[in-house]
Amino acid sequence: MKRYGQLAILMALIAAVLASMFPDLALARETRLVRQGPVSSPSATMTKSDSLTAPHKSPAHDGEHKSAEKPKHAGNGSAAHHPDPSPHEIMGKDGAPMVLVPAGEFTMGSDKGDEDELPVHHAVLNAYYIDKFEVTNGRFAKFVEAIHSEPPWGFADKDTPVVHAERPVRWVSWMDAMGYCLWAGKRLPTEAEWEKAARGTDGRVYPWGNDLPTPVHAVYGLKEGDEESISVIGDRDKGQSPYGAYDLAGNLYEWVMDWYAEGYYLNFAGRPAINPRGPAEGKVKVQRGGSYINSPYRLRSSFRTKGDPNEQDPNVGFRCAQDVPKPH
Repeated sequence: MKRYGQLAILMALIAAVLASMFPDLALARETRLVRQGPVSSPSATMTKSDSLTAPHKSPAHDGEHKSAEKPKHAGNGSAAHHPDPSPHEIMGKDGAPMVLVPAGEFTMGSDKGDEDELPVHHAVLNAYYIDKFEVTNGRFAKFVEAIHSEPPWGFADKDTPVVHAERPVRWVSWMDAMGYCLWAGKRLPTEAEWEKAARGTDGRVYPWGNDLPTPVHAVYGLKEGDEESISVIGDRDKGQSPYGAYDLAGNLYEWVMDWYAEGYYLNFAGRPAINPRGPAEGKVKVQRGGSYINSPYRLRSSFRTKGDPNEQDPNVGFRCAQDVPKPH
């Protein structure tokens, strides 16, 4: 009951902040999340492996036999924008480095993936910052202490935030993730922001380009249950995105802001998406990036999956984003 009360307070805060940030969105669904009751105890079966997928994504879609996407050469107009005068890297209020993603257009989606990645379309985004790394156990522990919250399942031994301080936090729900970001003066990235940060403006398949991943690019293809499977932040230099963000492929799935809808991209057939924020309401939230137990297919920057916002899984984490501060 203690956690349920904390969730109610947290969701009220999230709804209030989102209302000020995104006044055109219907936020009733956000506040109704807490009415679903407290989060059930996680179990070893609560994992998004390649065989446990959304109903419309059959296991065959994640098979190793699928060839990697070929690079797209569609022009996306980003070169027409003037360079952003903002610094390339800043330090967030939580002490985490953040990298700049300049304003402009990029190609979103894929015609070599699942149906929910279609149609391929252009999205135009304002400039923003995104965390260079996934939020770590050490940073999340400070949030837990500051708001007197119950720690996530992964902190049960009380040693995790100390011994594994530089590993990304997991077993966090969407509400936990959003709560942390708001506490740190940030927010979760939108789905479009996450994808642009991962693939840049040249339509690449993975953050590093179009070549299939190897262990020097990403953490993937491992078995569940081994704490050592989760990599510390910043040790895959070859896997950096065009903007210098790490681990946007593999290691952990990452929560983003948006509600999930399989056909959401149909709204942008034949026209660009301008700062898209996802459906106004829904039942599940989008997750991106694949994890340490997935195959290269799910590590593609355009791959989409989803999870209940109350859900806590061992292979899901997050990073935060924020708008570029306006000059005074």
